[in-house]
Amino acid sequence: MRLEQLFQQLSHFMDGSTLFDNRAAISVLLDILMIFGRSDIKSELLKELDRHSKILNKIANNQGVDTQKLDQILDELNSISKKLYAANGKIGVNVMESDLFQNISQRSSIPGGSCSFDLPAFHYWLEQDKNAQQHDLVSWTKPFIDIRRAIDLTLNFIRQSSMPTEELAEAGFFQLSLDKSQPFQLLRIAIDPSYSCFAAISGGKHRFTIRFMNPSSDNSRPSQTPDNVPFSLTRCIF
Repeated sequence: MRLEQLFQQLSHFMDGSTLFDNRAAISVLLDILMIFGRSDIKSELLKELDRHSKILNKIANNQGVDTQKLDQILDELNSISKKLYAANGKIGVNVMESDLFQNISQRSSIPGGSCSFDLPAFHYWLEQDKNAQQHDLVSWTKPFIDIRRAIDLTLNFIRQSSMPTEELAEAGFFQLSLDKSQPFQLLRIAIDPSYSCFAAISGGKHRFTIRFMNPSSDNSRPSQTPDNVPFSLTRCIF
C-alpha cells in the first residue's frame, strides 16, 4: 500500500510542468528505489499473484461466474507473472546505479541537500527541455510498469473481495473479534464526511479496535469523539 501511494504520487508529479514537479518526482522515485533495494518485493508479489490465480481457477465453474471476464483476469495475471519472472535481479537496480541518482540519494538525507550548489548535475537536468526530462523520467520509471500493475491488481482483488457491513461506534469506540480460521488481510472503513473525525485502528490476529478521533485545533493531541459514529466496515479476505 505504501508503494501504491508512492506510484500515485509519482504519476501526479510526472504530469506536472514545473521545476518543483520534477524535483518531487525524483524524490518519490528515490523512495520507491529504496523500498525495492531493501525488500524482495518481486518474489512476494509473484507468490501473491500465484495464490490469486489458484483461487480464481477454483471458482471458475461456480454458478453465476462470468467465465469470459474471469478468463481475461487470469490471462492478465499470467501475463504479468511471466514478465516479472523474466525480469532479472532487483527491480530498478540499474536506475539506482547511475551517478545522478547516487549523488541525489547521498544528499537527500541532508535538509536542503539537493540545492543547485550541492548538486550541479541535478540542477542542470532540472533546467533541461521538458521533453528531454519527460523522456528520462519515462526511461527511469519503465522498470516499474509491470510490478505497479501487479500491485494494483493484487490490492484491487483484496479490497473488492468482501461486502461492507454497516456498524456503529458508540462514543467513537468499536471493537470486534476476528474468526481465527479466516486470514483477514485488510480493513476498509468509510464514514460520512459530515462527521469531523478520523479512524485510528489497532489490532492483531484475534481482534481489532477502531477509535474515531477528533482532530485538534490548538496543536494538542486528537481526542476520541464522544459522539456515536455510523460507518461502513469491510473485512477483506481473498
